[in-house]
Amino acid sequence: MGLDKYANTFGAVCKTKYGSKVKKLTIDAKFTCPNRDGTLGKGGCTFCNVASFSHEMGSPLSIAEQLEAGKTSMNIKRLQKVGSARGAAGDKFIAYFQAYTSTYDEYRLLKQRYDEALADGDIVGLHVGTRPDCVPDEVLALLAEYQQRGVDVWLELGLQSAHDHTLKKINRGHGFAAYADTVKRAQQQGIKVCTHLILGLPDETHEDYMSTLQQVLTLGVEGLKIHPLHIVEGSTMAKAWRAGRMETLTLEQYVYSVGEMIRAIPKEVVLHRVTAYAKQPMLLAPQWCASRWDGLVAIVNNLQEFGGQGAALQKPSAAD
Repeated sequence: MGLDKYANTFGAVCKTKYGSKVKKLTIDAKFTCPNRDGTLGKGGCTFCNVASFSHEMGSPLSIAEQLEAGKTSMNIKRLQKVGSARGAAGDKFIAYFQAYTSTYDEYRLLKQRYDEALADGDIVGLHVGTRPDCVPDEVLALLAEYQQRGVDVWLELGLQSAHDHTLKKINRGHGFAAYADTVKRAQQQGIKVCTHLILGLPDETHEDYMSTLQQVLTLGVEGLKIHPLHIVEGSTMAKAWRAGRMETLTLEQYVYSVGEMIRAIPKEVVLHRVTAYAKQPMLLAPQWCASRWDGLVAIVNNLQEFGGQGAALQKPSAAD
């Protein structure tokens, strides 16, 4: 879609480093979340699909089996696209611990699960998705150890917003201070951080998104994932949306804000994601998020017209 022309994307970074695309294999390692198991609460974040709580036993497959299943699925898609079901020699993958809070367990069990993923010889990277308030020093030390062994490690922190009143409103269970503390400790270990941000949270405006971005950039971050708020079936927000108490961003609103954000992001920061989609019937709103490509195409067009990543940071030359 041409995003690589205007932004420092994770896909382009991997292609430069490894000579080809590197695919993520998502793993459900039977983790839960302190905002779901009663430690902080049981309702979860208000944007979370509460109906999925009954499935928190995780995948019935082992981590090794999930990785193999992921490779098989990708090879089937390759067959449908180019007529060959065989994986290319030397294919490399990233083990992405995505489901729930993937640092929220005993150290011994965390290490066991990470080690199982990294035992696969095709895995070159480890991405660990988690909450800012669930990353103890011993886990950071473990991730740093993997990194020293040559594994490409990313710690993915779900911040969503830097504004404590918003975090409280969405029942996040932590404040910005927890995020700042974890980022500082990760930096001390030399671990790359990818921060997740949501645009369209209740009562937030474009100015709030820009403020969140600036606070994150001021602390220092190596990567960002930005996506629109989805109203999904089974969430607390779904009830408010049905009652007419919530609005979602239009495609035009989202593209304007994410475009302005990208232009304010230094070029060295890696953009792992700039939009997202969800499948129906789980997705209730906004409907444009049902398309995988509409948002991305619109963002690329915006960047082409108004400038790409870091454009707002460039100082005009004396001749301008």
